[in-house]
Amino acid sequence: MRFGLFTSTTGIAWPELQSLWQHLEATGWDAACLTDHFMPNTRNPIDDTLECWTALSGMAVATTRLRIGTLVSGNTYRHPAVVAKMAATIDIMSGGRLICGIGAAWQRNEHTAYGIPYYTVGERLSRLEEACQVLIGLWTQPSTTFEGTYYQLANAPLFPKPVQQPHPELLIGGGGERRTLRIVAKYANHWNTWGGPETLRHKGEVLAKHCEALGRDPATIRHSANMCMAMTEDPDVRDGLVRGLMQRFGRSEPEARETVLAGSVAQMQDALGRMQAAGVEEIYIPTFLPAWNVEQFDRFITEVAPAVR
Repeated sequence: MRFGLFTSTTGIAWPELQSLWQHLEATGWDAACLTDHFMPNTRNPIDDTLECWTALSGMAVATTRLRIGTLVSGNTYRHPAVVAKMAATIDIMSGGRLICGIGAAWQRNEHTAYGIPYYTVGERLSRLEEACQVLIGLWTQPSTTFEGTYYQLANAPLFPKPVQQPHPELLIGGGGERRTLRIVAKYANHWNTWGGPETLRHKGEVLAKHCEALGRDPATIRHSANMCMAMTEDPDVRDGLVRGLMQRFGRSEPEARETVLAGSVAQMQDALGRMQAAGVEEIYIPTFLPAWNVEQFDRFITEVAPAVR
């Protein structure tokens, strides 16, 4: 099992971000990713918010070993041909360490504020599927012509090519069983979602069925999950994290509880073991719920992680 953090671009200054990721690299974490937002999803959405891809380019040269990426980049925010070019450049700058994570996008308030059309769920997923074809085509072909419903390319080149071959690691975030997991099965190297062991086991089975229908080996897709972490045996702290997940993401209490990683070292190792048994190969811990604490990260990677690595 591998371990990474995903860092909100809101409420963190560039020197703090750089220092945090360099510390993660020095202390043995495997990956670090950025969220992709332009403003907070709060009633008063005023706070410093770094732009995801330009910040990631800085981290490509500020780190040397960590896999770095987006968790996840909202497809509606940029034309996928532009994302393909940015991603290829960052893969080159990082020496082939990019995780290009994309999703259909969900944060309505920033679409409204910045004048970005907020389509139906169905159209956002259809756009995501076409975007995957654009990305892979540009990364792997000398030139790409694409006649989609939403995107069109005419003999479009992309050079230089990414370092990773045949293309950068393409992560798709989401758990929708009918559409999203089918898109994962067709295009992704890596699938990421929220959920505990039972949720991940069930959705993994759904993904495997989509792969079977497409003639793809499901073992070629890496599974990762997001879990909020607190190294504490205080039940009040755990309950606070549960309430935070319920409020921030609209999750039910059972859904929130299964995505909170808290307790003694042995309890956390046991929880990770159940995730591993459910097919999860990588865990991403957000730095925003609870607010990040370097001492907690250090204890986790030295005391908890080795048991399941």
